[in-house]
Amino acid sequence: MTRTVVALAALLALSAPVLGACSTEDQMKAVDPAGDTDVAATPSEFPTAVPAASGPVTTNGLVTVLDDGDRPELCTFVAESFPPQCSGTPMASWEWAAHPEHEDQSGTKWGSFALTGTFDGTMFAVTEAIPAALYDPMSESPDPEFTTPCEPPAEGWGVIDPATADQESMDATFNAASALPGYAGAWIDQPDEPAAANDPTKLIINVAVTEDVAGAEAKLRETWGGALCVSKAAYTEGELNDLAMELQKLPGVTTSSAADDVVQIGVLFDDGSLQDWADAAYGEGRVEITSTLTPVS
Repeated sequence: MTRTVVALAALLALSAPVLGACSTEDQMKAVDPAGDTDVAATPSEFPTAVPAASGPVTTNGLVTVLDDGDRPELCTFVAESFPPQCSGTPMASWEWAAHPEHEDQSGTKWGSFALTGTFDGTMFAVTEAIPAALYDPMSESPDPEFTTPCEPPAEGWGVIDPATADQESMDATFNAASALPGYAGAWIDQPDEPAAANDPTKLIINVAVTEDVAGAEAKLRETWGGALCVSKAAYTEGELNDLAMELQKLPGVTTSSAADDVVQIGVLFDDGSLQDWADAAYGEGRVEITSTLTPVS
């Protein structure tokens, strides 16, 4: 099964500067690792610098290299314009003549490459660049697999009321889910077979709530007669959303999203110190930090 997220707790593509905010509190409270008290992660407690890499690093897949006339940059955000615009990290040891697999328009050069080099916390120095046309995507980390957390019914997943297992009923069910007390998110599990992907009778609607799972399921059954899984979550969508916004203060943030009780933060580079800080500030398992640059194994 593959998962299509219908109502993520947060999906916040970051730019520089970050546009918009959805936080409803001035300060996010976090859970102490001991679980006894709440602690506040104030801006003064946040790390203030991107860590330097102690050895060679490589990009986690393809990235955009762009030069608008100032200097080449490893882009962590690319605006969809033509030519594109970039917000990123300055690059050293880069000559466009050595990398002809790029575009050149109106004084801007850009291309997609998998890069290896060194990183001192502010500058990325390239030692190897593989253009997109020669890059093996199998080398990328696989996407995580999401599954329906409920045990399948004894008779298997299926339709219990065909009259309320169509697209209109599905839309009504997601609207009802978002109004549930303690709503934490909703998504669709769907078959990998393309022919069945858009058939509501083949889908499993998943909804997570922090309270009254049985009551939530009863409410959703008023509008949905297809496969349904209602599961327990630790944090509401709003709580995760607020924390995702708060963590945009971390140095080198590239992306921020939240689902399944975890806030995922993408950063330019983490030597482990940012993850250690997040574990100490919010409790292990609540924040997951991933890097654009990873140590060469």
